Amino acid sequence: RIRRRIMSDPKDMWRCPVANCGYVYDPDRGDRRGKIPKGTRFEDLPDDWKCPVCGASRQKFVNLCA
Repeated sequence: RIRRRIMSDPKDMWRCPVANCGYVYDPDRGDRRGKIPKGTRFEDLPDDWKCPVCGASRQKFVNLCA
């Protein structure tokens, strides 16, 4: 059986702009490494949250629709 994963609307997703990173924060997935539960909006992430792949600060992320 194929499981389909429904992703968040792109306007709710944020991309890390660091070269060779490519991490996209999806609120429907949260961030297990950072102990961020599913359903947490990007705007509600702690100020000290960092990219789980490269360590970039939250302030560097860009909205997918930007």
